[in-house]
Amino acid sequence: MKVPIMGDERKHTMKLGLQIPNFTWPGGESAIGSTLAKIAQAADESGFASLWVMDHFFQIHSVGQPEEPMLESYTTLGFLAGQTRKVNLGTMVTGVVYRQPAVLVKAVTTLDVLSGGRAYLGIGAAWNEQEARGLGIPFPPLKARYEALEEALQIALQMWKGDESPYYGKDITMERPLNRPPSITRPHPPILIGGVGEKRTLRLVARYADACNLFANLGEDGLRHKLDVLKRHCADAGRPYEQIEKTSLATYTGDPHAFLAECQMLSRLGFSHVIVNMRNVQELRPLEELGKEVIPVIQGW
Repeated sequence: MKVPIMGDERKHTMKLGLQIPNFTWPGGESAIGSTLAKIAQAADESGFASLWVMDHFFQIHSVGQPEEPMLESYTTLGFLAGQTRKVNLGTMVTGVVYRQPAVLVKAVTTLDVLSGGRAYLGIGAAWNEQEARGLGIPFPPLKARYEALEEALQIALQMWKGDESPYYGKDITMERPLNRPPSITRPHPPILIGGVGEKRTLRLVARYADACNLFANLGEDGLRHKLDVLKRHCADAGRPYEQIEKTSLATYTGDPHAFLAECQMLSRLGFSHVIVNMRNVQELRPLEELGKEVIPVIQGW
């Protein structure tokens, strides 16, 4: 399939990732493991660069009902590491309130070591109060969650640097933040912060992260505006804007031509990593279709 390349789209290559937000598949709960393994292997073999799961405990309303199957994310990523050889692995994204930050760093480091250096830390301020309250997880106001997110980012960078000196935060004190074995990825697994908030989220991206994630359905103008805000935060932080990987979360509806046009728009804006989900991923055919008709095209840009 030939698609015209315009403007500055040749300045960077683009890669495609797969998000799996839904585990309600034919065969019921007993078939989830085998179906997930087939999906992961097909994505790995089709040329996908990354594989992502949500960090939720209840299914979210935009996908299904709370009672539908939802797997714990880091157990799932460990399983996926054993089923794949090439794809990077991460959450899209971990709610900061769900795990003590040092435990989260240990989980991502463990994933990185056991996968041979393929882990991301995907993280955000958390939003799903229903599941937090349902499971007895503290869910403080938004301002406190952002403060916790900044502390978690500081802790992650300190532990991955190998700095074992005490950490004194607003809510957390660590006497010896030891992290052994260290991550294989150096200097550390890339940190992706999810969210589009202009005052706090994108400021934290500029200060601490290696990647941002924005929703493709914001459209070209909306995405350009968010990136302009990020660029200003980078300037304020003295951080080169180009250092940050721009990723976008999109939905594949089964039309490779339309999806390539969307990827083209994202590439024009500077995105280099499109993470896609689809409702019929368990059929495997859409993965193979994207592997044949989309991935070779966007890799050639």
